[in-house]
Amino acid sequence: MVNKGNPKITYDIIIIGTGVTGWGAAMYAGRMQLKTLIIGDISGGTIMWTNDVENYPGFKKISGPDLAKTIEDHAREYDIDVEETFVEDISQNKKLFAVKTKENHIFTGKTIILATGTKPRKLNVPGEDTYFGKGVHTCALCDGAFYKNKLVGVIGGSDSAAKEALLLTQWAKKVYVIYRGEEIHPEPVNMQRIQQKIKENKLEIIPKTNVTEIKGEKYLNKVIFDTQYNEKKEFPIDALFVEIGHIPLSDLAKKLSIEVNKKGEIVIDRNAQTNIPGFYAAGDVTDTRFKQAIVGVAEGVLAVFSAYKFIGENQ
Repeated sequence: MVNKGNPKITYDIIIIGTGVTGWGAAMYAGRMQLKTLIIGDISGGTIMWTNDVENYPGFKKISGPDLAKTIEDHAREYDIDVEETFVEDISQNKKLFAVKTKENHIFTGKTIILATGTKPRKLNVPGEDTYFGKGVHTCALCDGAFYKNKLVGVIGGSDSAAKEALLLTQWAKKVYVIYRGEEIHPEPVNMQRIQQKIKENKLEIIPKTNVTEIKGEKYLNKVIFDTQYNEKKEFPIDALFVEIGHIPLSDLAKKLSIEVNKKGEIVIDRNAQTNIPGFYAAGDVTDTRFKQAIVGVAEGVLAVFSAYKFIGENQ
C-alpha cells in the first residue's frame, strides 16, 4: 500500500531520487519492512531518455521508460510512502536527518539514501540557450522524430552519443557525429552498428572538431566549427543533440559536508556509505566509475542493507 509522506513520523529510510536507483532501493526497503519514504520530482530518471536497453539482466531488450516503470511498479507493491516533489534542503540534528521539500514540508529519517543522479552537461557556447528546444536538444528519444528527413548532428564520442546517433538514423536524412577527439569510443556492438550506418551513408563522423557557436533565425539552422569541414567552418544543420556527459546532482549532499571528488561525485565505499554515518548514496551521483542502471540499482540495494544494519546497531 502506497501513501503520501507523513511529517509526523520518523522514517527508517528516506530515499531522495525517483530514478531506477531510488525505486530499486525503495523496493528492497519495503521488502525488509523498513518504514520508507521516497521523494522525487520526476519519476524514472535519465533512463527515460533511452530508447533500447540491452544490458539489463533479465531483459534482452526493453525501452528505458518500460524498465523504469517495471521497477517503480515493483516498489509500489510494498508498504512505502511516496512524495512527488522537489527536495530543497537536508539537515542533521543529533542522530536524525531532516528533509525539507519545496512546499516547506519537513520529513524526518534515521538514514538517508541519496540517488539524485545527474543532469546533461552543456556546451556553453553562444546560441545554445537561445536555441534550446528550437533545434538544440539533449534527448533523441524525446525529440528525434521532429527531424524526419532532416540533417542532424550529435556532439560527443561516448557510447551514449553513439546510441543517440543510431536512434536518430531512424528519422534523419543523415546524422553527423561531431567529436573533439580522433576516434569515438562506443561499446564494440554499437561501433559495428555505427560502421554499418556509415556504409549506408546514413551517418558520418566529423572528428577533431568542436562547435564554437550555434546560429539560426527562429530555429537553429547552422553551427560554427573551430576547424574547416569541406573547406568551411560554417555547417548547415537542422538539429543538434548534445551528449557530452553529465553533471552529478550532489548539491544536497554538499550542504551536509558530504565528501565529493573533483567532479562533484559523492564519494562512497563498497557499502554505499558516505563520510557521514547513516547517509548513503547510490547510482550516477556517486564516484562509481561504471555508470549503468544495473550498477545503480545494485548500489541502492547495498545502501538499504547498510542502512538496515546501521539502524539495528543504533536503536
